[in-house]
Amino acid sequence: MIKVSNEDLLFAIDEKPETMYVWHSRFEDRFQDHKHLKGQLTYVEGGIIFLYTKEKSYFLPARHYVWIPAGVEHHLQHRYHAAIVRNIYFDTTTDDENPFYKQIGIYPVNSLLLEMFLFSERWNGNITPKTHEYDFLNTLKNILPVVSEHPLPIALPTTENLRLRPVLRHIVDGLADDRMSLESVGKAMGFSERTLSRLFQSALDTSFFQYLKLARMIKAMEKLLESDATISEVAYQVGYNSISSFSNTFYKMVGKRPSEFKELKQATLTKMNLV
Repeated sequence: MIKVSNEDLLFAIDEKPETMYVWHSRFEDRFQDHKHLKGQLTYVEGGIIFLYTKEKSYFLPARHYVWIPAGVEHHLQHRYHAAIVRNIYFDTTTDDENPFYKQIGIYPVNSLLLEMFLFSERWNGNITPKTHEYDFLNTLKNILPVVSEHPLPIALPTTENLRLRPVLRHIVDGLADDRMSLESVGKAMGFSERTLSRLFQSALDTSFFQYLKLARMIKAMEKLLESDATISEVAYQVGYNSISSFSNTFYKMVGKRPSEFKELKQATLTKMNLV
């Protein structure tokens, strides 16, 4: 088997700007920060992915895909078992026709998209214009804005601020503490409440409490999909001592109840004939 270097893979994707490029693999997480000349669609069957950009980190759960616009610097990190990662890179010919293609978004995969992703698994590499394969992928791209109206509204701000980064790590490492507060984190990290509050607003453009809520919901999503913990156990593990409060917050931020979200794992395993 011939080994292909990371540089060769990245070069191959953008070598011919007029083509689509298909790659069914886990290779994207080999790379550190990089960008493409093409728009990228990534869908994972099994496992979960975190997408990191300079501004935010995104959680990509089961039965969802991520759209990454051309030119956006990013890297992907797989967590747990990922059976198949489907990557399709689209030329930018029609990108100016719809604002959808200009922003990162994570969207649910309906039955139509899923079948189209599965159909594309027979191809790998460059797909040239004026072929049936190209026309099929172009149709797939064109329907994305139509069937993807409700992005997953969960993204965690990130920062290069050297004062704040240790604070963010402290928060993420201690999400199970239901007493975590601006005061307790400030004391632990050597900040006054006022200074820490201002630091969150200036570096992340969000409040401490909103960041904490987002971090807890992302960790909850991860645990619901990748562990056998019950919903009540997950609630306690991310710092909620009230199941109803956890469920209501989850619904407001994710658009699904925790029980509905947990069913995504079962649906994916069934589709993959793993159960």
